[in-house]
Amino acid sequence: MWLNQLAGQHSASVSSSQASSRPISPLPRRTSSHRAPGPYLTSQRAANSPGVSSISLVSNNSSTSLLSSAKRPNGSALKRSATAQDAPDPDELLARILGPAPKTSDAGEKTPAQITEELVDLDFDFGGLGLRELAREDGQAFHGDKLKYKPQTIDDYERDKTRFQDLHRQIRACDEILSSVETNLTSFRNDLAAVSADIETLQSRSTALNVRLENRKAVEKGLGPVVEELSVPPLVVSKISEGHIDEAWVKMLAEVDRRATAHKKNSSQVHTKALADIGPLLEKLVLKAIERIRDFLVAQVKALRSPHINAQIIQQQNFMNFKDLFSFLQKHQPVLAGEICQAYMNTMRWYYLNQFTRYEKALEKIKLHVLDKSDVLGHDDASRRATVLASSKLVGSPHDAFNLGRRIDILRTKNQAALPSYLAEEDQSTHYLEVPFRNFNLALIDNATAEYTFLAAFFSPALSFSVISRHFNYIFEPTFALGQALTKQLVTDTYDGLGLLLCVRLNQHFAFELQRRRVPAVENYINGTAMVLWPRLQNVMDAHCESLKALANRGAPSSSSKNPVSPAPHVVTQRFGQLLHGILTLSIEAGDDEPVVASLRRLRNEFESFVTKFSAASFGSGADKRKRERFLYNNYSLILTIISDVSGKLAVEQQDHFEKLKAAFQEAG
Repeated sequence: MWLNQLAGQHSASVSSSQASSRPISPLPRRTSSHRAPGPYLTSQRAANSPGVSSISLVSNNSSTSLLSSAKRPNGSALKRSATAQDAPDPDELLARILGPAPKTSDAGEKTPAQITEELVDLDFDFGGLGLRELAREDGQAFHGDKLKYKPQTIDDYERDKTRFQDLHRQIRACDEILSSVETNLTSFRNDLAAVSADIETLQSRSTALNVRLENRKAVEKGLGPVVEELSVPPLVVSKISEGHIDEAWVKMLAEVDRRATAHKKNSSQVHTKALADIGPLLEKLVLKAIERIRDFLVAQVKALRSPHINAQIIQQQNFMNFKDLFSFLQKHQPVLAGEICQAYMNTMRWYYLNQFTRYEKALEKIKLHVLDKSDVLGHDDASRRATVLASSKLVGSPHDAFNLGRRIDILRTKNQAALPSYLAEEDQSTHYLEVPFRNFNLALIDNATAEYTFLAAFFSPALSFSVISRHFNYIFEPTFALGQALTKQLVTDTYDGLGLLLCVRLNQHFAFELQRRRVPAVENYINGTAMVLWPRLQNVMDAHCESLKALANRGAPSSSSKNPVSPAPHVVTQRFGQLLHGILTLSIEAGDDEPVVASLRRLRNEFESFVTKFSAASFGSGADKRKRERFLYNNYSLILTIISDVSGKLAVEQQDHFEKLKAAFQEAG
C-alpha cells in the first residue's frame, strides 16, 4: 500500500514501460544514499491493524508529520514507481518482512503486535536496490520464493487515496490534540510550579508566624500581669461613672481599688511612661467613685430619718449589701468617711432615743401594783389592810407582796418578744414592776444587739472594734440613760422585794444573753442597772428586818390576858415562809457572794428573834413552857414545809437550819 502511495505521488514522471520492464528484486547491496522503508512499513502496518493506536506512530515532536518523521539514514527515496503485473502481493510481502499477522482472540478482536525496540531499529537488506528499483523488479524471487505482484488499478488507487487522506486527517487531529495536551501540561506544570512556590512562601510565613507567636507568648507571660495591673477597661470606667450602684458596681469598685493600689505601689518603685499615663485616669476614676459613694450613703442616712421607718430593714438591704463602699471611702478619703460615719451616728442616736421614748411612755400606761411600807413583814394587819384598800382603788385588783406564785414565769419563758407599744397602751390588766422592766430592757438589748452587729459588720475592717464600741456607746448613750431612769422610777419607792429580785435575775439573764450574742458594748448598761437594783433590794430587806425588830420590841399579849395566844404559827411566820420561798426559788443558781445571801441570813435571824421573843412574852415560863416550845415547833415546821420543795445550795442551807430548829422543839411539839 505504501508503494501505491509513492506511485501516486510520482505518476507524472514515470512511464508505464519502465514500470513494467523493471522487476522488483531486493539485491544484497546497500548504499548510504538510500532510505530504508522501515518506518513506512510500520506506518502501513499500523494503519491496517485496528489493535494498534495511531498515536504511537507520532514522534515526540507533535508538530512533525508522520512522513517527515519516518525518514531514516538508509534506504532510497524513490522518485518513481511502476506497477508490474507479476508484482508480489503487498500484504504478503509485509507479512514476510514484518512477520505473521496478529492473532485473533476468542472474542474476535485482534491482538496488537508487540513492537519492540529491535523491530524499530531493524535494517532490511534490499541488495542495494531502491524502492523504485525494487518495485520495477518483475517475478524475482525474494529469499528463494517467488513474489507475485498485482497491478494497481485506478479504483484501488482512489480507494487507498481516500483512506490515507482519512488517516492523514486523523494524524493531524491527533497532533492537534497532543499539542493541546502539551499546552495544558505545560500550563499545569507552570501552575504547579507557582503553587509550589506559594506553598514554600506559606511555609516560610508560617514558620515566621510561629516564631513571632512564641515570642509574643513569652512577652505576654512577662508583661501580662504588669499590663493587667496598669490598664483600666472602658467597661469599668463607664460603670463607675454612670452605672447604677448594685452588686456589679461594687465588683467594679473593687477592681478600681486593686488597680489604684497596684499603681501606687509600682509608682513608688518604678517610674515608667505607662504608669505616668494611667495615673491621672485612675485618680479621676477614684474621685468619681468617692463622689458617687458619698451621694449613695448620704441618701441612705436621710432615709433613716423618715417617719415610721424600720431602720433595720434599711441597714440590712441598703447598707450591708454595700459595706465595701465605706471601706473604699475610708481608704481613699478618710475625712469624708468620718463625716458620713458621724452623720449616721447622729441619725441613729436620734432614732433610738425617739423610738424608746415613745415606748417608755407606752409602758407608763400599764397599771402596776403599788407596794409601800405597809407591805413589810412586821406591819400591822389592820393598817396594812387599810392601805391595801386605799391603794386598790387606784390600781384595781389586790396583790400579795410575799407570794411569788406565777410571777416566776417571766423568767422561765424563753424567746418571748417584747410587748409592742400599742398593746401596752391598750392593756387594762394590773402587773408587777418586773413586767415593764422586762419589756423595756428586752427591746433595748434586742435593738442594741442588732445595731452593734451592724456596726461591726459594716464599719470593719475600716474601723477597729474599739472605735466601733465608742460609736455604739455614742449612739445608745441617751437610750441607756432613759432605760436606767425608767428602772429608777420603778424601784425607787417600791417595797416589792420579790419584784426587785426578779428584776435582778432578768438583768443577769440579759447579761448572759449579750455574752452569748457577743455584744460586750452593753455591759456598762447592765452593770449600771444592777447597781440600781441591788441597793434598793438591800433597802427593802433592811425594811423587813426593821419591821420584825419593831414588832418584836412591841411585845405580845400574855397568856393571862382575855385573848390567850394560840400555839398555831404566827401570821408573820406565814409571810416569812412565803417570802423565804420566793427568794430561795429565785436564787437556785445564786452564788455565796451575792448580797441577797447576807440579807436573807439577817432577815432569818430577825425572824427567829421575833418568834422567840413573841413566844416568851405570850407563854412565859413554867407550865406554859411546853406550849411555848410547841408554838416554836409549829412555826419552824411551817417554814420548813413551805421551803421543802425548793432546790439549790442556798435552799439546802436554809432547810438544814430550820430542820435543826424543828428537831430541837419536836419533842415538845
